Amino acid sequence: MNEPTLPIEKKALLIELGWEVCNQIGGIYTVLRSKSPEMVKEWGDAYCLVGPLNHTQADIEFEDQESGDAISLTVEAMRAEGVEVRIGRWQVSGRPRAVLIGVQSLQSKVKEQSKRLLDEQEIIIPPEDELVRDVVAFSAGVHQFLTLLEGFSKGTPVIAHFHEWMSGVALPLLKHDGWSGHSVFTTHATLIGRYIAMSSERFYSRIEDFDDMVEAKKHGIMAQHMLEKASARDADKFTTVSGITALECKHLLGREVDELVPNGLNINRFLALHEFQQMHTEYKEKLHEFTMGYFFPSYNFELDQTLYFFSSGRFEFRNKGMDLTLEALSKLNQRLIDTGSRKTVVFLLITKQPVRSMSVGSLEYAAMFREFKTIARSVTEEIRKHLIEELAAGHPLDLNEMVPEVWKLRIRRAQHAWHRDWLPPIVTHDLLDDGNDEVINKLRELELFNNAHDKVKVVYHPDFVRSTNPLFSLDYEELIRGCHLGIFPSFYEPWGYTPLETLAMGVPAVSSDLAGFGVYASALRESHEKAGLYLVNRRGKPKEEAVNQLTDMLFRFCQQNRRQRIAQRNRSEAFAQNFDWTHLIHHYHEVHQQVLSQ
Repeated sequence: MNEPTLPIEKKALLIELGWEVCNQIGGIYTVLRSKSPEMVKEWGDAYCLVGPLNHTQADIEFEDQESGDAISLTVEAMRAEGVEVRIGRWQVSGRPRAVLIGVQSLQSKVKEQSKRLLDEQEIIIPPEDELVRDVVAFSAGVHQFLTLLEGFSKGTPVIAHFHEWMSGVALPLLKHDGWSGHSVFTTHATLIGRYIAMSSERFYSRIEDFDDMVEAKKHGIMAQHMLEKASARDADKFTTVSGITALECKHLLGREVDELVPNGLNINRFLALHEFQQMHTEYKEKLHEFTMGYFFPSYNFELDQTLYFFSSGRFEFRNKGMDLTLEALSKLNQRLIDTGSRKTVVFLLITKQPVRSMSVGSLEYAAMFREFKTIARSVTEEIRKHLIEELAAGHPLDLNEMVPEVWKLRIRRAQHAWHRDWLPPIVTHDLLDDGNDEVINKLRELELFNNAHDKVKVVYHPDFVRSTNPLFSLDYEELIRGCHLGIFPSFYEPWGYTPLETLAMGVPAVSSDLAGFGVYASALRESHEKAGLYLVNRRGKPKEEAVNQLTDMLFRFCQQNRRQRIAQRNRSEAFAQNFDWTHLIHHYHEVHQQVLSQ
């Protein structure tokens, strides 16, 4: 058997467990994926990730590979007992080792695990909840893996680092069994905190008043909350990503956080060096083309005076600050009108909501604009050929005569079909439940209808953006690079990757003092606004005050000239370097060293 590659100063195995290992669902996938190069650099093959087997994603991101060491022997033993397990390399930067456990092959263990959780932890597992059942099945595999690894490691210490309640279910059971390894539990957002924040206007100011068990019962997440609480209670080290979330943990999970482990990024993935200004110009031109196709059939405005703002993320209307953003944009609209500004703001709201399909009108005008481009290229080529001939012959020039009649007819037909007598739509798709969509209802309340006189135009895109998107013909990162400002004034955001990714691509961003990233970044640099990070003060403030502050920020941004915006984009990209994992990974290393010392 080959010995694991172990750092000399540690002589330990580090197993990092997460529901989003090679299984992209949300932000934890980004955490685990992006920090893996630094973890591999520190631990080598003594570092291994463990997650559930998602066949679709594993077929793309995973490469099977056996090694014959303690981890491989553990996998072989699990297979001998009928568990579907794959071992190999996660095909992301760093190519970390990974073990993927087939949840379906462990469904027969759910009843036994549920009984243990009831008997030992007084946690009732609801049999009708499919996600909870799968998580419990996964916990059976994790328990089996770590118990077997304890034997095969032959006295080498094992650290098990669990992320979120979905991977932490096995933790209290292992402790009850007297497992000899060391445990760390990281919550990236308390589940109960997210639910309370969605329904309470004064979540943080009243956090001490909430009874977590009463709230869990009210929101129908009793099992999930109790599993998270048990994981936090029984871990040797309990960590979270930000000070704002540590406050939640203290009051809602009943344990003080031992250490903070702020989230970073592999910034090299976003670096464009001197090219990022060129990329901004290139992708902004694509957005200009979208704007012409979407708005110009109804009316037009100056493209060289147009700014593109955007917001994106999971659909949580209050938690993500969508309500605050739309109210501030309404006020900005009126202020730009009142001051006679030449600026037009096109705001793109990109999220995910149930839709039937992209609306027919959106597709038609995108197709018609492509027809205009085809005509323009063809006519240009025709004129170019005739122009050269006429110039060489010394004849008088008549450009109109150089365009063939067939193209003149095609142009007239296209222009006739192009113009419309109605306003550009505020939403690009046919929503399944238009009447109850919070964004649509807020836009109606604010009367942001994309009128010709409006200085703020809204495009609500309730589906994630891909390069195959017929409206933008851009992927998500390209769209961001073409924009001027990202707006994320969250009410509840334990960390917040989106503004960090935005800054890393050289685009200024708005965050809030209720977002973990916003608080951490503002403490890092006093003049953070100059570096492209705008911070809305929401903690303990009335909503109207936050709306006015955001409106002022957006108006000031609109008053910048092109040279000022370029300088700020340069500073934004430079500021984001502070959040590379090379600067932040030491928080993880220190926790692992501490737990080994314990």
